[in-house]
Amino acid sequence: MRYIIIGSGAVGGSIGGRLHESGRSVVLVARGAHFEALRDNGLRLKVPTGTLTLDVPVAARPEDVELREDDVLVLAVKTQDTVAALDTWAARPVAGGGTAGERLPLVCAQNGVENERLALRRFREVYGMCVVLPSTYLNPGEVVAPCGPYTGALVIGRYGTGPDATARRIADDLEKACFLAPVVTDVMRWKYGKLLGNLANVVEAVCGSASDAAARDLVARAQAEGAAVLDAAGIAYASEAEITELRSGTVDPQPIAGERTRGSSWQSLARGAGSIETDYLNGEIVLLGREHGVPTPVNATLQHAARESVSREPGSLTADELSRRIAAIQRATPGPAT
Repeated sequence: MRYIIIGSGAVGGSIGGRLHESGRSVVLVARGAHFEALRDNGLRLKVPTGTLTLDVPVAARPEDVELREDDVLVLAVKTQDTVAALDTWAARPVAGGGTAGERLPLVCAQNGVENERLALRRFREVYGMCVVLPSTYLNPGEVVAPCGPYTGALVIGRYGTGPDATARRIADDLEKACFLAPVVTDVMRWKYGKLLGNLANVVEAVCGSASDAAARDLVARAQAEGAAVLDAAGIAYASEAEITELRSGTVDPQPIAGERTRGSSWQSLARGAGSIETDYLNGEIVLLGREHGVPTPVNATLQHAARESVSREPGSLTADELSRRIAAIQRATPGPAT
């Protein structure tokens, strides 16, 4: 199989780079300065054992890739960019007839839980992937993946129907490319568990760090609120202990000199990307809370703060300021009728 990596930043670049290094056929799809750097100098993938310079084929547009019947599309863009990517790629012709949406498998290697539903409207074969892959993309042509002995854990399963032969073939390729790749029947349970962890992303992004006591308290409150919402909605999710066990001793941080791993939302603000994925992380909890009658003042405040900070550098707000905003919302919200 050949892997078309749609969005070759931190996650996509790590997956595509490792697959290419292991001998798999890969095409990276990127834009702007990142595309130019990849085209001219190859992918610089920094891992604990050193820096790999990988001459991976790269394309700037879907039109630059002639799709084949053995292709697998790996979607690694942020959720706010998913619809545009899906609409473009689903209609692309495949050699021998038909379109990508009709004939090719699509893997959602993304945070959040909305991408698979969006994809299934356009693609017959959709695979969820719970991505446990600390990595950073800040400079064109360069991705830092600082974990070992495995680069990451990528839990995969066909969306809606569980594992199948294609999922197992993809997992086998990933296992040969320095990833853990368990194939599961309930991939969305893992993705909902990861969603709770990702509620911290916005705190790190807007506060600059999530390590001080006030920020840690804010994260804990957001995650407790998220768990209460998922419980009320009857949605199963992998526990923090399960995710920790998955990566313990296998996907461990191994510091790389001069590099510090940051969350994906922090990276979006630092790169000046102009958008942030919070509407599909904390915003997912807010949506479900409204549907099931569970108040979500913490996640709603964080969602609003992300929108406010999208054109700023990381660290534009403090955790104390966010806590004051949450308290103001709680004071203004009427209690239940008696």
